[in-house]
Amino acid sequence: MKIHEYQAKEVLRQYGVPTPRGVACFSVDEAVAAAQSLGGSVWVVKAQIHAGGRGKGGGVKVAKSLEAVREHAQAILGMQLITHQTSPQGQAVRRLLVEEGAAIAREFYLGMVVDRSKQRVALIASSEGGMEIEEVAAHSPEKIKTEWIDPVAGLTDVQADATSRAIGLPEAALAEARVVLQGLYRAFVEKDAMLAEINPLILTADNHVLALDAKFNFDSNALYRHPEIVALRDLDEEDPAEIEASKFDLSYIQLDGDIGCLVNGAGLAMATMDIIKLYGGNPANFLDVGGGATTEKVTEAFKLMLRNPKLKAILVNIFGGIMKCDVIAQGVVAAAREVQLTVPLVVRLEGTNVELGKQLLADSGLPIISAGNMADAAEKVVAAARG
Repeated sequence: MKIHEYQAKEVLRQYGVPTPRGVACFSVDEAVAAAQSLGGSVWVVKAQIHAGGRGKGGGVKVAKSLEAVREHAQAILGMQLITHQTSPQGQAVRRLLVEEGAAIAREFYLGMVVDRSKQRVALIASSEGGMEIEEVAAHSPEKIKTEWIDPVAGLTDVQADATSRAIGLPEAALAEARVVLQGLYRAFVEKDAMLAEINPLILTADNHVLALDAKFNFDSNALYRHPEIVALRDLDEEDPAEIEASKFDLSYIQLDGDIGCLVNGAGLAMATMDIIKLYGGNPANFLDVGGGATTEKVTEAFKLMLRNPKLKAILVNIFGGIMKCDVIAQGVVAAAREVQLTVPLVVRLEGTNVELGKQLLADSGLPIISAGNMADAAEKVVAAARG
């Protein structure tokens, strides 16, 4: 689950991390009033969407008068903001953050992720703030400092100071930087985050440290522990189909292709999409129905896929371990009948009760194309999609 920048900064402030003062706004008049309440002579008007690269897309503007605040707010609010992290259609801007200006002397990058190979949180820092960390890694990997944090000891003063020095923060700023680094770590752990970024972290002209931007992604499996984070969810930023899928405990992500995929297990789902590409097709979605798919879940899965106007064929690829093949076959038949399926359906079953499952499909009277293995299934569904 993602949250907006202004919400991420509020989380950081709870852990002592300093940020510029700012106000979230939902209208142009609110933006102007926010600038007036903040005072000063320079403000920043920021689009609030769940994507990076907003500045490059025209979603972040500096204003040096209240009239400029109004002009920028009018231009940004309601725009379809296109960045490298949005779809080609962009994302509608429904919220703004108006912040006080900051005297930036230098910019840095801070981030935290879970390093599964080391089973620890990795602190990633760089002197190249304001840039995507992937770009820095590709072109200047020597400018990235990584620290792995002992979960018992936490982020120590020694580690924090070593990281700050490594990226070029001056000695006069080390104490404040330590507060930022350790606060970010506590927020990451206590809120069950999967990703946390401050990009850029800035050093002001008088050696103060501020989080000028902030980003959090949270582990959806841990949200039951954090109602305060769930309350920050903005459904306008999420795909309606994915929202609907979550109601039925389906893992669904819409893609750009025309072949629907219904699979049990994330690994098998990824392999299914890969083999469709290998045979010249394009998957329309990632859809994992899980190990305990019921007829209701399978039916809803079909409905989700059929919302896509590009859909030309569907591949059901099931390995029956916990989920028996005859049960999934009954679900597929019932779902195909309920939704009055009009696109070709290819089904590949393997595992427990596979022969019984295949017999149920054959006896259904529905025009279901049976496949013997994954390669056969991919070949048949690509051919069916091409007509």
